[in-house]
Amino acid sequence: MVQQETQATDPQESEEVESANEETPPEASSSHPNPALRAVADRDIGSAIAVAGHPVHAMLVHFPIALVISTLGVDLLYWLNGDPFWIRVGLWSSGFAFIFGVLASLAGTAELLAVPGIRVRVASWNHAIAGITLIAVAGANWGLRLNVPEAVLPHGLLLSLLASAITALAGWHGGKLVFDHGVGLIISTKQ
Repeated sequence: MVQQETQATDPQESEEVESANEETPPEASSSHPNPALRAVADRDIGSAIAVAGHPVHAMLVHFPIALVISTLGVDLLYWLNGDPFWIRVGLWSSGFAFIFGVLASLAGTAELLAVPGIRVRVASWNHAIAGITLIAVAGANWGLRLNVPEAVLPHGLLLSLLASAITALAGWHGGKLVFDHGVGLIISTKQ
């Protein structure tokens, strides 16, 4: 009878081997076999619209995200207790969500057009289209509240739900740009 020897491995060592074997994102890497994708990986992805090295789009985008989600919460509170106070709060939160969304989109569009390494990535265009769609829905939500405040239930609530879902989609694509592609990150040579 032949005994098979099992080799005991260090758990940390097996994690390192496993992470080394993980598949890298297929879009852009300098070692990709496709020369077109290698060319994409070599393009600059640093932020062109920045203050002290911090991308303006990344600084502004948190406001419309928080305000879109807040508007959904406000609509749910109005649905639960019917207090007209929540209609006024929803008007302000949806308005500021739209205004800050436009500001963030202006900075994001400037980045998209100014930096070739951002422009050539598919995730950039997915993020931009989701963002533009979100601005349209946020604008419709604010317009509804300005012109027909009594239509908050159900139309305003439905627009808030849609805006929240689109916010998640746009955020996912934005996160993919930062975490998978390193867009807008300044990597120090000291690290």
